Amino acid sequence: MTALAALALADTGLSVRSATATSGPRVITRADDLAASVPHVLERVRHAVTASTRGIIVAAIGDPGVAAVRAATMLPVVGLGEASIRAASRSGRPFGMVTSTVPLGPGLRALVDRHATAPFTGLRFTASPAEALAGDDPRAERELAAAAALCTRIDGAEAVIVGGGPLSRAADALARSGVTRIVQPVPSAVAYVLDALGIRAPAR
Repeated sequence: MTALAALALADTGLSVRSATATSGPRVITRADDLAASVPHVLERVRHAVTASTRGIIVAAIGDPGVAAVRAATMLPVVGLGEASIRAASRSGRPFGMVTSTVPLGPGLRALVDRHATAPFTGLRFTASPAEALAGDDPRAERELAAAAALCTRIDGAEAVIVGGGPLSRAADALARSGVTRIVQPVPSAVAYVLDALGIRAPAR
């Protein structure tokens, strides 16, 4: 995720610094994990922010702690979920979402209800759970492609969000394949922060 953010920041004069929570849920796969992550996200941000920090990205698709961090700072703050939903909505075209975490479905739908300004065609899930896809990018890419195809061919989506920070490399590969319009959460979050700072992102 850090590498993708750095690529999105190229030629802006800004850099990215990662800060991983040292306690709390190791992987967020359930609604309980989202709630349990909030104090750990807030604590990590408090220790990571310096005088040179220009913005904060909470790099989890369910946006744990985003509201708490926003309340604690004047900096631009965004989570991967909100950023990707706003990016997918921008054209006004219908969009869907694919992810590997079925239990997070209701929370992701709630984020869509909160932030979407375009029609949402629904969620599709990979055949395997997040734990099985972790570290296996080729398998993740295959399963995401199959789920994305259902979004476009069956549900009528014209853009598809790939939901999940650990799926970022597979999402990037799928986006570069050009099979369908893929909305990647990490670049979307970087674009959100740049826009909040009034910095025009270089054309890619």
